[in-house]
Amino acid sequence: MAKLRARGGGVRRAPGKTGRRVDPAGARHDGPAARVEEKLVCRGDWKIDGADRGRLAGMSAGELSKAGPAAVRDASLSIRAGEIFVIMGLSGSGKSTLVRCLSRLIEPSAGEILFNGENLLTASAARMIEIRRRSMGMVFQHFALLPHLDVLRNVAFPLEIQGQARARREARARRMIELVGLAGKEEFYPRQLSGGQQQRVGIARSLAVEPELWFLDEPFSALDPLIRREMQDEFVRLQSVLKKTIVFITHDFDEAIRLADRIAVMKDGAIEQIGTPEEIVLSPATAYVREFTRAVTKAKVVRVASIMKHGRAAGKSVAATASVAEAAPLFSPGVGSLPVAGASGEIVGRLERADVVAVMMEG
Repeated sequence: MAKLRARGGGVRRAPGKTGRRVDPAGARHDGPAARVEEKLVCRGDWKIDGADRGRLAGMSAGELSKAGPAAVRDASLSIRAGEIFVIMGLSGSGKSTLVRCLSRLIEPSAGEILFNGENLLTASAARMIEIRRRSMGMVFQHFALLPHLDVLRNVAFPLEIQGQARARREARARRMIELVGLAGKEEFYPRQLSGGQQQRVGIARSLAVEPELWFLDEPFSALDPLIRREMQDEFVRLQSVLKKTIVFITHDFDEAIRLADRIAVMKDGAIEQIGTPEEIVLSPATAYVREFTRAVTKAKVVRVASIMKHGRAAGKSVAATASVAEAAPLFSPGVGSLPVAGASGEIVGRLERADVVAVMMEG
C-alpha cells in the first residue's frame, strides 16, 4: 500500500470544537504527505470590508474579528503540488473571495500567502502581473471568450499578450485545442459553439500559458447536467495527463467528491474543516459540516483502499482509488472478491463483496 497515491488531509479545530489537531495550514506532518511539496500556503487570511492591511497590521485574530464585516475570516490552508483542492460552501460562504485573495485579484486585509515560498502580499503590482501571466491559469463560470476572435486566436491570446511569436503561440494553441477535444474547431467563433464547447475553449486558453497553479471558480455550474457531467469526466482525464496543482470552487458536493483529493468546507468566511472526501463525510469536525454532508451517500466517498483486505483474488482488478459505488457493479453473480490494483497496476489487496454491501447498506 506504500505506493498508493497519498490522499492525506486534516481538520482545523474550530473554537470550542474537538477534532484531530493539525498545523495552521491544515497539512499533516506524518507519512508520505509530509514530503509532498507545498505549492500554495495561506496563513490567517482575512478580507474585511473597507479595511486595508496597513491599518490592521499587528492586530490579533480577536481584534480583526471586530474590525468590520469579513468575507474571509482567519483562513489557513496548504495546497500540495499536483493535487485537486476543492473549496466549497453555500452562496456567500466566502469561497470565491478567498480564491481571489489567493491570486491577489482581491487584496487581503491581513494574513500571509506563499506561492512557491514567495510571499505574494509583498510582491509589487508588476510582479503579480508576471506571476498571473506565466504561472497561474484561471477559469471562471462565465467563459469571457472574445467574440471577435476564432477559437485558435482565443486560445492563443494570452501568449500574444506575453509577446510570443505568432507561429509559436499558434502551435501551442493548437496542441491545447486538441487536448480538450476541439480539434477541427479552430476557425469557429464562440457564437458557433455550444456551452460545453465554449467552456473547453476557456480551459484550453487557461492551459496555454502552462500554469503551475490553476484556479477554477465553478467552471461547470452554468452548463446543463449532462454536459456538466461530461465536462467533469473531461476534467478528470485532463488532470490524469497534466497533473496540475488545482484549486477548484464548487457548491455541489457530488462534484467535489468526484474531483477532489482534499476539500475545504467554508461557512461565513471561515474554513470549518479540511480533509479528504472520506474524512469530511465520515468524520465531520463541526455540526455544520455534519449537516452539510448528511445526505451524501457514503459509498460515493469511501475508497476501495479503505476497506480492502490483504491477499489476492482472481478476476478483473478494481483501482484502489475507486469509490465503493464505482466498484460495486464490477461484482458479477457468484464473485465474492476482486483484486485491487495500486497506482502502478500492481495488486495490493482484495475487495470483498460483503464489505462492499456493508458500506452500501449504510446509505
